[in-house]
Amino acid sequence: MKDLLVYLKHYKLQSVLAPLFKLLEASFELLIPIIVASVVDKINAVNAGGVTTGDGTRYVLYACLILVALGVVGLVSAVCAQYFAAKAAVGFSKELRSDMFRKAQSLSYYEIDNLGTSALITRMTTDVNQVQTGVNMWLRLFMRSPFIVFGAMVMAFLISVTAGWVFAVTIAVLSVVVFGIMLITIPMYRKTQGRLDDVTKATRETLVGSRVVRAFCKEGEEIKEFDKRNSALTKSQKFVGGISALMNPLTYAIINVGIIVLIHVGAGRVYDGALTQGQVIALYNYMSQILIELIKLANLIITVTKCFACADRVNEILKMQPALIHGTADGKAVDGAPFIKFNNVSMRYSGGGSDALNSISFTVNAGETVGIIGGTGSGKSTLVNLIPHFYDATEGEILIDGVNVNALGDEALREECGVVPQRAVLFKGTIRENIKWGNENATDEQINSAVELACAADVVNGKPDGLDEKVEQGGKNFSGGQRQRLTIARALVRKPKILILDDSASALDYATDAQLRKNLRSLDYNPTVFLVSQRTSSVRFADKILVLDGGNLVGCGTHDELLENCEVYREIHLSQYAGGEELAKGADL
Repeated sequence: MKDLLVYLKHYKLQSVLAPLFKLLEASFELLIPIIVASVVDKINAVNAGGVTTGDGTRYVLYACLILVALGVVGLVSAVCAQYFAAKAAVGFSKELRSDMFRKAQSLSYYEIDNLGTSALITRMTTDVNQVQTGVNMWLRLFMRSPFIVFGAMVMAFLISVTAGWVFAVTIAVLSVVVFGIMLITIPMYRKTQGRLDDVTKATRETLVGSRVVRAFCKEGEEIKEFDKRNSALTKSQKFVGGISALMNPLTYAIINVGIIVLIHVGAGRVYDGALTQGQVIALYNYMSQILIELIKLANLIITVTKCFACADRVNEILKMQPALIHGTADGKAVDGAPFIKFNNVSMRYSGGGSDALNSISFTVNAGETVGIIGGTGSGKSTLVNLIPHFYDATEGEILIDGVNVNALGDEALREECGVVPQRAVLFKGTIRENIKWGNENATDEQINSAVELACAADVVNGKPDGLDEKVEQGGKNFSGGQRQRLTIARALVRKPKILILDDSASALDYATDAQLRKNLRSLDYNPTVFLVSQRTSSVRFADKILVLDGGNLVGCGTHDELLENCEVYREIHLSQYAGGEELAKGADL
């Protein structure tokens, strides 16, 4: 938690004023029992005939006015303390969330794959909210409650040393109970938050894949799985909540025992004439104040315990270092080197049992179109993700203009790349805003040109607002093929040197797919294109086709060469075109 206190640096004044105002309020509260005691003693003196009735009445009125004044000032102090504490806590969480989001954006695919999206969301929302609540309560009570408790004990000693020891023993026993429960529950709350991650993950997974769940009639199984995880979370929360719930009854029991002992001792002292009735009432009020404050302190401890557990989880994200090897320079091209070269590249995902790619080697010249084909799980997406340095190669090296991608600055490298991922993603906004992700300075003319090249003109022209048509989150108001064409336009508008299309035409019909490839071949800036597909018709006219099987490069050549020399490619081709080469040619028209 102490590592996160740096986020209060812009709220130092509020962090100081909040507890100070609470101390001011507490100081006034400690004076009240003394005033009440003096009033009781004054009334007893009047009844005993030692003081005239008029003097007693005036004294009581003055005392009441003082009590009202103390109450008003205490109320104002409490409101000010709450205001400053809330302002500091909300500002703290704002800056913490900003840094967490910034950190999440800097993490590589490795960390995101390991953590999971649901865990990141939980830590950025639920955990940060819990830490915010902890900071708020801490600023208001961490000084007030101990001040009242020990202040009441000091006042008790001033009234009677014997009664003061009753206070001291009671507070010592309470401290053992409170801090003992805190030490037990901190690790339990951490486990509970982990189970909350599991529930969030299951919820997100089911909602994102709701169509698949319904298509395979798996609603019942998903409900059972969710109930299982939810029950584990509930059981964990009940268990740790049960231990935390012991705080209040134990506190009440110990305080009431203390009150019984105090009254017994006080009665004896009154009988001996060492204490007045007013002083015994003051001692009782001080013990009651301790009870109230320890209840607050118990709630504070529970909240802070959760806060510490959540703070550890948040801090884990902030301290996480990206696994990618990042370069700092643009690098100097090597004369005569091929534009892109894979040199014995192997790649294994974190936690993977085997390599996703095994000793892949090939070269690509500038302006060439490279087709990549293979079965599901053969490593096609893995291979193209290595080019813009989304992952590090486990072994070997990827060279661009003779320079290792690890030595290049990622931002400079990715500015040269136009990537269309396997899953077409659009963001909430307008079509124009989505396409401008590729080039924020693009004019409408450039956008329309990219839209034409991506065969998405009918999509834009078919919308009432054209480029200003609203896009829902995730592009839910567009079909799969429309989303794919718009994401291709987003990549083309930046005119990249390297264009990576990762199975980005899978939802397109054959005619649209063929027209798209024809448009790509006509680009005037002649990019190097990597075209991932499971259709041989999509890659047949590529300058070079890479055939992957189980992470191994089993074929490299042109369409005709591979039909003759590569069994895997021939099987893929014949499985798609049972009518032979003539049918395949017809499908590509």
